[in-house]
Amino acid sequence: MKKLFALLLVVTLMATLFVGVGSAEGEFDWKAYAGTKIQVMFNQHNYQKAITDYGKLEAFQELTGIEVEYSVTPEENYFDKLSVALSSKGGDPDIFMTGAYQVWDYASAGYMEPLDEYITDPDYNFADFYPGVAGTLAWDCIPGHAVGSGHQWALPMGYELNDIAYNKKYFDENNIAVPKTTGELLELSKSLKGWHGGENDYGIAVRGTRNWATIHPGYMSLFATWGAKDFEVEDGKLVCKLDSPEAIAMTDYWVKLIVEGSSPQWATFTWYEAGANFGAGVAAILYDATCNAYFQSYPADASAEAGNFGWIPGVVPDDSGLTENDIKSNVWVWSMGMNANSDNKGAAWLFLKYFTGPEFMLFSGTEGACADSPRASVAESEEYKAIVGQQFNYLESLDALLPNATIQFTPQPYFFETTTEWAATLQDLVQAYRDTGSCDTEGAMKALKAKLDIAVEDLVCE
Repeated sequence: MKKLFALLLVVTLMATLFVGVGSAEGEFDWKAYAGTKIQVMFNQHNYQKAITDYGKLEAFQELTGIEVEYSVTPEENYFDKLSVALSSKGGDPDIFMTGAYQVWDYASAGYMEPLDEYITDPDYNFADFYPGVAGTLAWDCIPGHAVGSGHQWALPMGYELNDIAYNKKYFDENNIAVPKTTGELLELSKSLKGWHGGENDYGIAVRGTRNWATIHPGYMSLFATWGAKDFEVEDGKLVCKLDSPEAIAMTDYWVKLIVEGSSPQWATFTWYEAGANFGAGVAAILYDATCNAYFQSYPADASAEAGNFGWIPGVVPDDSGLTENDIKSNVWVWSMGMNANSDNKGAAWLFLKYFTGPEFMLFSGTEGACADSPRASVAESEEYKAIVGQQFNYLESLDALLPNATIQFTPQPYFFETTTEWAATLQDLVQAYRDTGSCDTEGAMKALKAKLDIAVEDLVCE
């Protein structure tokens, strides 16, 4: 895995000297900020639960004498709440969960503390992170420039690729072959209506709400595999490419997959609904983050269908000549950042150091059900592989995807506005197809391209 990740983006760090917290004897002093209170904002997720639900937060407070107050918010509302808090510049929260896309917005706005000096702490071992994971959280704040250079704005909690999980038990019992192409996936998803005996059972679960989170998992991974792009830099400006033949063809396919093979409630589906339907045996297939299905299968009582799943890297477009080795995955990295306006940065760093350190991450990756560890020392340990490797073809699917896995979006600070418009267009196309049996995908994508060109016209990419 380490070799494969080395093919991805490499983070460039500032060569600055970390001034560590030390005791009189020169040893690290975890009590240096005892009595300090910090505020932490979490998105509702297994990564959050590993910190808050297993006694580790209490252990941190006892070790450091730092009091931690925290909030947990479902993903659908989390980033709206966080954006309001950061824009107030009041310093609350001190620490927050985030991802690379948010860095493009928050760092550009001056809300995030650069972590370059902190991570040179010799006890932290930043080099243990896979460069391609940590590099997604480094950026030079220039629209259109790739991630991997500039300041390190956040630290990984765990990464997610996007692949296809399926109910292996049912497939095996009914001699169903896993799909290899988009045509096979569509026909299979259509045929699985009522597969588990329920009138609401259906083939494939994917996300569908009117925001960025609908675009970034399965849709964006297949979009990139199809050869489509969101933006390109031309003459120092961002130009939207959602009207390309590849973008139109892929989106047209995705609309049919949703209408003919997914849930009628698709437009309400977030991470939680898609994963829960799969775990409950309502959906036979899930095209989403690698760990979404994993969380439905580990521990053994995580869902009704826990233990019955398998994973494949994805599918390729029909008649494209592509193979499994050409499948691309979009990457998401749940991470934690520090508020640039925090009054408690020393205590906040101790929180980051503890909860992104190798000892805690070994716990979170094994006992905390947090798959896809971003630290090589954890992901390559026998203890970790013995736990995560129990899931059929899970690690093998990751290995197959890693060479072509990266952030498939073009970094720019209007990411949320543009992807929300994109998701809205997708919803409109799905509704038109349901109402009339057809939709004008080409016309809709050309109209979307014109709208997004206007949205980013003030950005300078140099």
